[in-house]
Amino acid sequence: MAQYMFLLYDSEEWYDNVTPDDWQQAMKLHGAFAEAVEKAGARILGGEALERSTTASTVKQREGAEPLVTDGPFIETKEALGGYYVIEARDLDQALELAKICPSGNVEVRPVMDTSSDSQPSA
Repeated sequence: MAQYMFLLYDSEEWYDNVTPDDWQQAMKLHGAFAEAVEKAGARILGGEALERSTTASTVKQREGAEPLVTDGPFIETKEALGGYYVIEARDLDQALELAKICPSGNVEVRPVMDTSSDSQPSA
């Protein structure tokens, strides 16, 4: 089984007007997603919701200088990284099928790199 990171991107405007009922409905959708992942024979190894992008800090490495720390995300976009899942799936095809049912506006799927000493990143 391979591991895949699901990066969940959505508009943060939803949080401006979310009601307790809206929040509970969203949590039910993520619960249903978790059940579907298990039913498909895959597993969620981890995942969390993230605070708004306005709470982010960015550390930029600079050659010959101290790293630069700035408030906020590195880039301006309408959609922000709102959370993630780490999924163990048979292969990329299964991971993509699961991403299609993930309750998020946009899901970026990336294989998790094997960083063991005898492994090298793929090109």
